[in-house]
Amino acid sequence: MQQSENTREEEATVDVRFTDLPNALIACKVPEDLFNEGDLKASFEALFRSFDPEVQFQYFKSFQRVRISFSDALAAAEARLRLHKTDFNGKEMKLYFAQSVHIGSPRLEPPKPDKQFLISPPASPPVGWEQSQDATPVINYDLLCAISKLGPGDKYELHTATPTTPSVVVHVCEDERGDSSAPDDSDQDDKPRPPRPKIIQTRRPDYAPGVEQ
Repeated sequence: MQQSENTREEEATVDVRFTDLPNALIACKVPEDLFNEGDLKASFEALFRSFDPEVQFQYFKSFQRVRISFSDALAAAEARLRLHKTDFNGKEMKLYFAQSVHIGSPRLEPPKPDKQFLISPPASPPVGWEQSQDATPVINYDLLCAISKLGPGDKYELHTATPTTPSVVVHVCEDERGDSSAPDDSDQDDKPRPPRPKIIQTRRPDYAPGVEQ
């Protein structure tokens, strides 16, 4: 009874070990004539059909490789064990297990909607989003009133200096005409505006068609 139980445990271990192996092999650096000659291709496939009659072959001429897909992982392991680094048509044949890629789901899942609103144009706003109201602009009427009373050359201190910050002072430009008093709007309407200076164009030099170089 003990021998039979040990045999069953060994068989279970072997099954798990071969189940984890892939059922495909990659033959690297095969002869270039293998992709063109039918007889050479038939002899190559016969080497692997002895392990699995239902084996399938995929030829990649650009990479000089052949993918051999078996119906059973055990057959792939046995073929690799016996044919790896053997001579084929005067060239050493190397066999490697094909890596199986698990992508999880055969369908492309949509992205998570955490930051989907950043896509331009946005699909839809996130849950609980509300449009913010524009704040009312702050107008300092005291500052506008103080600046309107200033004349040319006057200054108005907006911020008093502190030991750590400088003062902010507004200076009114001097009048270009040298008048100390600011003119009223009525005087500006009555007085005619000075004419604009005329731009003098540069004179074109005379053209002498009779002169030869």
